[in-house]
Amino acid sequence: MGFTDSDDRKIVAANRELFVGAVAEGKDILGLVTLRQIHSSLIRRVQAKDVQGYEMSALLKGDGLMTDEPGVLLGIQTADCIPVLLVDRKQRAVAAFHAGWRGTLARIVENGVGRMRLEFGSRPKDLIASIGPGIGQCCYAVGEEVQQQFESQFTYASELFREVYDSDQIRNKYPMLFLTARAPGHSAIGPGMHLDLAEANRRQLLAAGLKKSAIFMTGQCTGCHTDRFFSHRVERGFTGRMMSVIGIARGGSQ
Repeated sequence: MGFTDSDDRKIVAANRELFVGAVAEGKDILGLVTLRQIHSSLIRRVQAKDVQGYEMSALLKGDGLMTDEPGVLLGIQTADCIPVLLVDRKQRAVAAFHAGWRGTLARIVENGVGRMRLEFGSRPKDLIASIGPGIGQCCYAVGEEVQQQFESQFTYASELFREVYDSDQIRNKYPMLFLTARAPGHSAIGPGMHLDLAEANRRQLLAAGLKKSAIFMTGQCTGCHTDRFFSHRVERGFTGRMMSVIGIARGGSQ
């Protein structure tokens, strides 16, 4: 679903057209809008004029999309990062966010709820959120610098991390064989800190005022299930992209 260097553009364009057709299921849809995602907190409000051809690369940069215009599908591409979709059924508005660790640290989802309040008059208690497949805490080891940045921003940061010890029995039995000259805290030996990125975004939605019962999580890890999902980390960068979409069909249905 993504125009990566390894993918044939014609095949990706055909996949996108088939995907949108399947999502629409006969509903009146104008087309798709995507972004040149840059791991930021930049959110774009889009309209029908921003709908692009399936073979076109995105022109707008950012990591969040929102609209209240029927017929426009908002598309977020991921391969480990967290896709977050929001809908306000009362004000008939939708939003989609690409939340990697940098975007999460910059509170893209929390700020996105604020933007929906400003742009559409949305009330957080009326919003419904879906947090899609992304890399789970089981597979997402991060460095100390990432942990420190989260601790500087979120009072609940300690609840987002846990220590995971290397499961390599040989490494554990003979640690001296694996000594490195790297600085303390940067060696692969010993426990690694793992970040729960999906939970971090759920906490942001709660902080923004959404009801706990209105937040739905798939609970599926892209790293554990490369037979079903793409994982940039587990597949070492040689992988495709998934797409999550949301929109308002013309004629009344959402």
